[in-house]
Amino acid sequence: MIPKELFRKVRRIEITTSRLVTDIFAGQYHSVFKGQGIEFDEVREYQFGDDVRAIDWNVTARTGRPYVKKYVEERELTVMILVDLSASCRFGSVNMLKSRLAAELAATLAFSAIRNNDKVGLLAFTDEIEKFIPPRKGIQHVLRIIREALYFKPQGRSTDIAGALEYLNKVTTRKAITFLISDFLGSADQDAQDDLKKAISAANKRHDMIAITLNDPRETRLPDCGIVALEDAEDGGLMYVDSSNPRISKQYERDNLERIKRRDQIFNSIGVDHIDVHTDSSYSDALIKFFLKRRRRRLLAT
Repeated sequence: MIPKELFRKVRRIEITTSRLVTDIFAGQYHSVFKGQGIEFDEVREYQFGDDVRAIDWNVTARTGRPYVKKYVEERELTVMILVDLSASCRFGSVNMLKSRLAAELAATLAFSAIRNNDKVGLLAFTDEIEKFIPPRKGIQHVLRIIREALYFKPQGRSTDIAGALEYLNKVTTRKAITFLISDFLGSADQDAQDDLKKAISAANKRHDMIAITLNDPRETRLPDCGIVALEDAEDGGLMYVDSSNPRISKQYERDNLERIKRRDQIFNSIGVDHIDVHTDSSYSDALIKFFLKRRRRRLLAT
């Protein structure tokens, strides 16, 4: 039995994201993601200019007139949504927690998928695999994905994106449109960054990877309110700093801007699209910008 408060939250997210998908993403989703290949559609009589390699010789011999095979792009896609449930995502200083933002993003993407008759699955992770829901179709399946993204209580605190991507490759048998939703606040040491880059690069070769980064203004700017305790959400460590000290505030800002720069460099170096979303602004604008950019790029490539 779903608790009433949870049901109301799921229902609110369903209504919000359904309107967004219907009003804004109509046609956008379908136009930016390619199918897995081509599939046979029908045969028709040969017309001047048709590629002779497309001639169906069996039908031609049977009818006495040349016929060609017609193919269409295979449209059914598999969409996998990877959601970071680590402790750092259970934070938000403005409109919502990053975890709530991730749940709404997952809902929007899942509804977009099923509106286009695609399969959608969920992989929730921390430093371990917390929940895996295989790709399927249907509104009830999407509602289950929303419930798990919003309400699931993870066991782990820290983040292992590389492990989640390795698991994805084990459980998926075909190429998937993969949305990786995380704040990417794991270890900042060089070895960890190298491992993350390798894992995303390997996954991107097999799948169509899109990274969605969760951001909160307190992660780049300290409030001017004297001595504050900063807790590392991943390991629980505490550090007290004087937020009124301009030198400390500027160093905090520089460190976090450098972290974001390193993160973006990883995505850019391996050709992974990434979308920045923030707890203090509408995520729909960022998604629309991404879809339009993808659509323009695909049109230029054809």
